[in-house]
Amino acid sequence: MKKLRVNVAEGYDILIEKGILRDCGSFIKAVKPCRKACLISDTNVYPLYGDTVKTSLESAGYEVCTFVFEAGESSKTTDTVIQMVQFMSENGLTRSDIAVALGGGVCGDMCGFAAAIYLRGIDFIQLPTSLLAQVDSSVGGKTAVDLPTGKNLCGAFHQPSLVLIDSTTLDTLTPHYFSDGMAEAIKMGCIKSETLFARIENENAREIIDDIIYECVALKAGVVERDEKEHGERALLNFGHTAGHAIEKLHNFTTISHGEAVGIGMVLIAKAGEQNTLTAKGTADRIAAVLRKYDLPVSDTHPLSAILDAMSADKKRTGAGIKFVLIRAIGHGFINPVRNEEIPSFFGVTHE
Repeated sequence: MKKLRVNVAEGYDILIEKGILRDCGSFIKAVKPCRKACLISDTNVYPLYGDTVKTSLESAGYEVCTFVFEAGESSKTTDTVIQMVQFMSENGLTRSDIAVALGGGVCGDMCGFAAAIYLRGIDFIQLPTSLLAQVDSSVGGKTAVDLPTGKNLCGAFHQPSLVLIDSTTLDTLTPHYFSDGMAEAIKMGCIKSETLFARIENENAREIIDDIIYECVALKAGVVERDEKEHGERALLNFGHTAGHAIEKLHNFTTISHGEAVGIGMVLIAKAGEQNTLTAKGTADRIAAVLRKYDLPVSDTHPLSAILDAMSADKKRTGAGIKFVLIRAIGHGFINPVRNEEIPSFFGVTHE
């Protein structure tokens, strides 16, 4: 078993081991010995792992209630979260009880947000089953839902009490969702580790996936410890996300996945960095090549001008402009504010 400690809030462990879902109840009980657990999952994941987790929780002595929502980004709304909170109330969860997120990034984000607002905050556990969630979203305490105006605009910082990562769940992912998660691993290499990027670039990720998960989580844990509420360094984790979220919005959060959109966003911002002599030449092509290796797109059907317009609701926008995340070279991220009126020219868009 691999173990990492995230020293924020009360602090929590990340445990990485194949098959750990079968014993999740005992690990959770050691951290949160309460009476009730609200197990939250979706219609894709629950049929695969729900019974295993529920049985383990009950064996550990928990009284379990289960909320299963329709899988997909389209469910990531305030309505769904309110349904979760109402369900917790109807089942009598108290402030000492817990919520358990079993699923990918959408599930973890919503369960965490519901836990953050129910009774002004109860503890929750992350059991990430997708690669995207295992390498990124299950760690760090960002919880949110989408609004019609943009991605993840309604949320809270709420750290989990424990994260249990079982990479055997990746065996049931479709190739599409494995690729989706690889985009976040590539992103971490881009901003923090040329070595990680090179391994993803030169080796078969499936053959070294446990190493990739561990390194991504270790890198992110360090960033979160140094900047929990995203006042500085943590913003680097948004590399590719400003354009990526805009692209998701343009597709109404349906016809393109998060990882696909972020991959395109990384290429766009790397090209802009090169055009403005802030990023080493050839970086965008190198990123595009590794994205293609994992069957991820490198461009979008919408014109660049439309993507820039859709950035207007981005969380990183200030009154003066947007704080873009760029990289000087692979492994070296930095923040570069661009004034609103200069954004089109920064990306090479000229007004006629």
